[in-house]
Amino acid sequence: MVTRFPPRSSRPRGRVRILLASGAAALALAAGSVVPGNPVGPAPQEARAADGGKSTLTVAVAQSVDSLSPFLAQRLLSTSIHRLMYDFLTNYDAKDSHTVPGLATAWEPSPDKLTWTYTIRSDSTWSDGEKATAEDAAWTFNRMMTDEGAATSNGSFVGNFKKVTAPSPDKLVIELKQPQATMTALDVPIVPKHVWEKVGDFSKFNNDTKFPIVGNGPFILTDYKVDSYVKLEANKDFWRGAPKFDELVFRYYKDQDAAVAALRKGEVSFVAGSPSLTPAQAASLKSADDIKVNDAPGRRFYALAVNPGARTRDGKKFGDGHPALLDQKVRQALFTAVDRTAVIDKVFQGHAVEGEGYIPPRYGSYFWQPSPEQKLAYDPAKAAALLDEAGYRKNRAGKRTGKDGRPLDFRILCHATDPNDKAIGKYLQEWWGDLGIGLEVDCRDNVSDPWYAGEYDLAFDGWSVNPDPDFVMSIHTCAALPAKAKESAATDNFICDKQYDELYARQLAEYDPAKRADLVKRMESRLYDTGYMNVMAYPNAVEAYRTDQIASITTMPSDAGNIFGQDGYWSWWSAVPAAGASGGPSGGGSSTGVLVGVGIAVVVLAGGGLLFAMRRRSTAEDRE
Repeated sequence: MVTRFPPRSSRPRGRVRILLASGAAALALAAGSVVPGNPVGPAPQEARAADGGKSTLTVAVAQSVDSLSPFLAQRLLSTSIHRLMYDFLTNYDAKDSHTVPGLATAWEPSPDKLTWTYTIRSDSTWSDGEKATAEDAAWTFNRMMTDEGAATSNGSFVGNFKKVTAPSPDKLVIELKQPQATMTALDVPIVPKHVWEKVGDFSKFNNDTKFPIVGNGPFILTDYKVDSYVKLEANKDFWRGAPKFDELVFRYYKDQDAAVAALRKGEVSFVAGSPSLTPAQAASLKSADDIKVNDAPGRRFYALAVNPGARTRDGKKFGDGHPALLDQKVRQALFTAVDRTAVIDKVFQGHAVEGEGYIPPRYGSYFWQPSPEQKLAYDPAKAAALLDEAGYRKNRAGKRTGKDGRPLDFRILCHATDPNDKAIGKYLQEWWGDLGIGLEVDCRDNVSDPWYAGEYDLAFDGWSVNPDPDFVMSIHTCAALPAKAKESAATDNFICDKQYDELYARQLAEYDPAKRADLVKRMESRLYDTGYMNVMAYPNAVEAYRTDQIASITTMPSDAGNIFGQDGYWSWWSAVPAAGASGGPSGGGSSTGVLVGVGIAVVVLAGGGLLFAMRRRSTAEDRE
């Protein structure tokens, strides 16, 4: 799932690979990367399992849960928790993000690629004792295909599905209307049919009234309090093996400095910020005892999103976005007056890469950059000329006004918990103010309500991108627009462009990796030219944890990867408690516990079938 930050996670990028295989299924082990730690002295109480007590890993988070229903959740925290609660058909390898088995152990397409058959594992059990079967997967997809509420978060995955059946407990068959390149990247949590078939209105059910929540992932959610905490216990019967920590707690901190202070005191084991630590916080923690700072290239982009005019799928307009933003020249003028270099140097202080395309450079196959002629470089004079051409000239007071006399005064939605939003907002007020444009930085705890109501002009936006780019590209299609005004929908910011939609449909049906990557880059180019999305930066994943609580933990990917918000559950599933840690997962070896091996079964299709190792959405608030 791609994840949005700050309103949305969902959700998710990497390289597309094709594995050609024949003969029997092959099995391979891939070792996940770790960030080593040095346990020194007794572990603080939060992580210690003394006298038979529970070992608890506590993660400080600055983002609240939008929903515990995997059909509704879009924020990064929420979708990350769902990865821990429910199995997906496939997963991403912790080492390099290629597709590996999840609930499905193997998959094979028909010669025309219109029918896909998945073999469902026999050793996955729901936490209430019922066996997980292909019927659960078929029911999950069919519900999304027939219920608009159930399709809120991940409906783009099933829009091309024709029929889904479970002819036997271990066989799932998906028939397509046309070829679909994401069939090994269906980023959808599979839920237990016998529990969820009792739900009435999927658009309103948040799955937060009865605990523990039935699941089959590495952890079972046992308790939840809004804007306070989420508690999960290790699933001792998880088919891949039980997590090393007995309990995992996500604790909410509205104040990021308070979360950092809690880490210093040992009250929490890990802190990631919102979703990253500020440069000042990271610098202060690097010299702290028993704390390790992980600073790695991230899977997110950080952007300015324009409200292009909120509307429903049938064309009904709503909201109160400024009409001047319907003009492409005005949008491009605003973005030409953004100094990306200053954003990287002064706000992120070097812990980010300058942004332009929609997909971060971490996913090289899909990473796009504009040509020199196309590039909207920082040029205030050019921005002023574009505004003049659009008919917005300065009056005697130095304010830009239109022919109707209305001034160019904009509002930008800002996340109150994100210091980057506030800092960049001040720069925008200065840069755009010099052009004669007014800007109100509207920082809120809850940006989702005005966002979905279309009651904003611009907004700070961002998504965590998955190895497969389909989901983050789908949120800008016309099909993602809401059915009804002011309701949560799959759309990011009401973009509907026919040329973009045509490219999206072509990339979805393209199995050739190089051709598909080219189509995705053309979509990124279109987004850039239309001026709806201004990607300013690709922030690093800057996070920290206590080495006297966590002996070792898996990063993703192995080469300078992140811990929080992974395309999988590897970090929390693999984390080893420092107290009593005697090496890797088997309990033997080095006393420093510097390596956590992640056993990955890589299934190769029999009979010369093609295994398309692709994946999608980041997991989606990564508005987020």
